[in-house]
Amino acid sequence: MKKIEIYLLCLCLTVCFLLVSCEKEKDGIHTILNPWVTYGTLTDIDGNTYKTIQIGTKTWMVRNLKTTRYNDGSPIQVVSDFKQWNTIASPACCWQDNSTIYKVTYGVLYNWYAVNTKKICPVGWHISTDTEWNELISFLGGENLAGGKLKESGFSHWYSPNNGATDETHFRALPGGYKSSSDSLFHGLHEAGYWWTTTANDDMALGRVMSTSNNFVQKGFYPVSSGFSVRCIWNY
Repeated sequence: MKKIEIYLLCLCLTVCFLLVSCEKEKDGIHTILNPWVTYGTLTDIDGNTYKTIQIGTKTWMVRNLKTTRYNDGSPIQVVSDFKQWNTIASPACCWQDNSTIYKVTYGVLYNWYAVNTKKICPVGWHISTDTEWNELISFLGGENLAGGKLKESGFSHWYSPNNGATDETHFRALPGGYKSSSDSLFHGLHEAGYWWTTTANDDMALGRVMSTSNNFVQKGFYPVSSGFSVRCIWNY
């Protein structure tokens, strides 16, 4: 083998090694750490660690919240029985298919009663408000474009077609689905992500939705007993 061929082979092996070294398996999500992006870190009361990223003027969690305790250390009720979930009118949480595998990857699903305690985000952080979602969406070009910029790209977690997904913001929106308030079953895994805001009207609360079929960030009111994902924002 000529020296130049040996050199090129070594160079290729070095590049491959560096690419693999830059990849980390964290909480079930395969993420390439881009050296030109500045991430922060956040740890919740349960010891779960999250990356954080600034988008516009706000600093967001990069993954869905997955604590099962309030920030004062007291437990959030975990409800796995579907009949109980359908009738409960107090703070509760669960995760897709009651499987810890899905909890690790997609986070915990909370009913809006848990959101309304204002104690599930780490101290110094809060659940994203409707106004903050509006600011985020406006910064990214409007609700018909923002979803693509927020969704994790590819098909590791999203079903095809995952339209418009570029994740250029590094928000890494995942399709964790939701827990229904009507049949208490889990829906939408790999197809859509649902996130609560702090806004409510009687027995309905405002949520945001991203789907594999488009690059929108949709907005609507949903029953407060539904189980949705949560993203926290830094207070400062």
